[in-house]
This record gives sequence, structure tokens and C-alpha cells, in this order.
Amino acid sequence: MAMSSCLFRPQLSTPIKLRVSDRKSSLRRTMVPPEPYRRFLRHSTISVAIRRDSAIHASWLPSSQIAGSAFTWGTVAVLPFYTLMVAAPRSEFTKKVSASSAPFVILGALYGYLLYLSWTPDTVHLIFGSKYWLPELPGIATMFSSEMTLASAWIHLLAVDLFAARKVYFEGVEEGLETRHSVTLCLMFCPIGILAHIITKAVAAKRGKTESGIHR
Repeated sequence: MAMSSCLFRPQLSTPIKLRVSDRKSSLRRTMVPPEPYRRFLRHSTISVAIRRDSAIHASWLPSSQIAGSAFTWGTVAVLPFYTLMVAAPRSEFTKKVSASSAPFVILGALYGYLLYLSWTPDTVHLIFGSKYWLPELPGIATMFSSEMTLASAWIHLLAVDLFAARKVYFEGVEEGLETRHSVTLCLMFCPIGILAHIITKAVAAKRGKTESGIHR
């Protein structure tokens, strides 16, 4: 019995050690992630660090405060030009001020800054979301749910509306047309203001032809 027990013990101890070592090696293999996953973890760590740093810098100036200030000051900046074109359209001072490119430089720079702040990786996808790369209303609605995007769009409208109003104003000065109603409409309803100016030009041209026929 003693000899059989001595012979029996080595036979049991060897497979047990092998099993334990096999389990340890398999456990190590399962605990070590593959190389693509390790690269993903490193990239995720860097991305989180960048986002935290961006969040810290963004917290210094809240986006809602920037958007609100840009909205208010952009609106206030264009009002003097409309006031002069409506209140004193024949004044030389109005003509000189209206010919300046300064408001468009300022509004353009402000718009570019707001566009930079509102831009996200999904912006292009939201604008050109269809398979034909055409804008779709749901994507545009989602994009304009941000205050910063709304503020940039408002500055965009102010610049374009003022440019159209100035064009209407100078055509009126050159051709002797009444433009105060058209310029006023361009402030908030620019397409209607342009339409009103076209109608005014057509009526004035027809009246001029009628008067020239009468004089003949």
C-alpha cells in the first residue's frame, strides 16, 4: 500500500500542476486585449482628455452668453444704417456711410467666429443628409436647435439683408426712386423688400413712359 500510494501521488500532482498552469496562461491571454483594442483605448483616452480640456476652456465663456451678445450687438450695429437710409435718403452723409464696407467686414468676421464655435463633426451630415447631398428639413431643424447656430444664422441674415437694402437704396438714389418702404421691408422681410423695389421700379418706368407719351 505504501508503494502504491507513493506511485499514485506523482500521477495526481502532475496533471493538477498542468491544469493550474494552463488556467493561468489562458487567463493571461484573456486579460490582455488585442492590439486593435489597445489602440482604441489609447485613442479614447486622448479624446477624453481633449474633450475635458475643451470643456474647461468653453466654461470660461458660456456659449449661451456668446450667442446672446452676438445676437444683440449684431442687431444694434445695423440699425443706424437703416435709420439713415430711411430718414435721410438724399443726404450726402447717408450716401457716404452707406457706401462703407465696414459693417460687412465686422458682420463677416463675427459670423465666421460663431460658425467656428457652432461647428460639430455632424454639421455637414445634417446639412447634406440625403443620399443626393441635398439639405433636408429635419437635419436643418436639428442643427438649428443650438443657440450658437441660431446666432450665426441671424448674423448671416443681417449681413445679407443689409447688403440687399443698400443695393435697393443706391438704385433709388441713381434713378430717383422712392426706396424707403423697400429698405424698411429689407430689414426683416428681405425678399418682400426686394419684390417691393422691383414693383416700384416697374410702376415708375410705366409712369415715365406714360408721361413722355403725354408730352409728345
